Amino acid sequence: MSQSEHAFSKDDENQVLDALRVWLEKEVRPEVKHFDHDDEYPHEIVAQMKEMGLFGLMYRPEDGGLGMNATAYANVIMLITETWMSLAGVINTHMMLGQLIGRFGTAAQKQVYLPRLATGELHGVLCLTEPDAGTDLQGIKTVAKKEGDQYVLNGSKMWITNGMYGNLYAVLTKTDPQATPAHKGMSMFLAERGPGFNIDGKLKKLGYRALESVALSFSDYRIDAERLLGGEEGHGFLHAVGGLELGRINVAARGVGLAQAAMTDAVRYAQERTTFGKPICEHQSIQIKLADMATRVEASRLLVEQAAGKYDR
Repeated sequence: MSQSEHAFSKDDENQVLDALRVWLEKEVRPEVKHFDHDDEYPHEIVAQMKEMGLFGLMYRPEDGGLGMNATAYANVIMLITETWMSLAGVINTHMMLGQLIGRFGTAAQKQVYLPRLATGELHGVLCLTEPDAGTDLQGIKTVAKKEGDQYVLNGSKMWITNGMYGNLYAVLTKTDPQATPAHKGMSMFLAERGPGFNIDGKLKKLGYRALESVALSFSDYRIDAERLLGGEEGHGFLHAVGGLELGRINVAARGVGLAQAAMTDAVRYAQERTTFGKPICEHQSIQIKLADMATRVEASRLLVEQAAGKYDR
């Protein structure tokens, strides 16, 4: 999954962005309010994303992906978010899981999962947060106990993005709950649904609703040892924080996209609204506010670009 191996040219990026602009305006924008207000998952739009190759943005060409680097990926996320942030979340955990397997997976895991993830046949999910552990990942309580050539998982996860409609889950567990420090006893598994894998319900949210967040639990869920990411216990914490690096770039890029959309709407309104016989955009006080907004948006964009560039190096 190294971006340096497969350079994604600026011309390639511009072609992707141009195609995205047309698709977002024609297919997505008219549907946003419906899906978000009704708390409904956009199955048809997600299927279109797979057909367009958006599920394979950062996957290697030899695995069926586009080979995009993080800088270009951040620009894609900004553009998508200007229209609808939920779609950026649909592919966020998916890209993170691909990076995890590409960087830390065994040769067999890469061969089995990466091509299927790149096409969207598999939809990646990251299962880290628990009811009593969020930022403090070392505080998780989900346990994986070794029994022969399998592990038995018990515990629960909370606020899992794509948890209902995804189908390949990176589950962070403790294989040695007594380890000191705690991170040395943590391991990650590549799980698919089966007996003991429970989706306990979709969580209600005030916004960002079309993209589901769910509660999961594991009740004596058995998983083959070959699904232990990297094939060795004790590296799960490093795997998790390694995946979160890209996820944070995605979230920051969403912030820029939202800010850009807000500024675009503000400028449009300032051109339409009139007071004292002229559009308010001609009043100096409004011009100063808009200039401040533009400065902050551009500064945020450059900060995300810098972070993505460092990730690429």
